[in-house]
Formats: sequence, structure tokens, C-alpha cells
Amino acid sequence: MLTYRECLDLSDLTAGEVAAIAEHEHVDNMIAMAVGHELLERHEEQIIRSMILDDLKCADRRGDRFHAAELNHVLAQFVREHR
Repeated sequence: MLTYRECLDLSDLTAGEVAAIAEHEHVDNMIAMAVGHELLERHEEQIIRSMILDDLKCADRRGDRFHAAELNHVLAQFVREHR
């Protein structure tokens, strides 16, 4: 059986990206990882970017500056890695 870390390494996503997808889709991290990996395989990175941006907007509206900063970092990293 694969560990969470092994699955994460195979997904081409970071833990932060998986967490953002999970937050956006209201699913468990393992499901979010599978969704994110499938989107990357289909070259639909813009969907993942949109999910992260939606999460960021929600954090801003709630006034959660710490989470917004985390998501800004996740978004910047995602854009660097998946152009």
C-alpha cells in the first residue's frame, strides 16, 4: 500500500495545492489529490488555478489574512511549476 507522501510525490502537486483543491471541492485530501492529478494529466491547470483563486477570495472576504497569505504562496508556486 502506498503512503500519503508517496501518493503526493506521484501526483505532481504540493501538499498546499492538494489542500486548496480539497478546500474548494469540500473533499478529503486523497480525493483532491486524485482530482488535481487528473486535471494536470488533461493539461487543465487553469481549473486548479481558479480553485486556488476562489479559496483565496473566500479567505480575503472572511478576513483570514494568514490563510490568504498561505494561498498566495500556493498560487505563486503552482504558477511557477505549471505554466
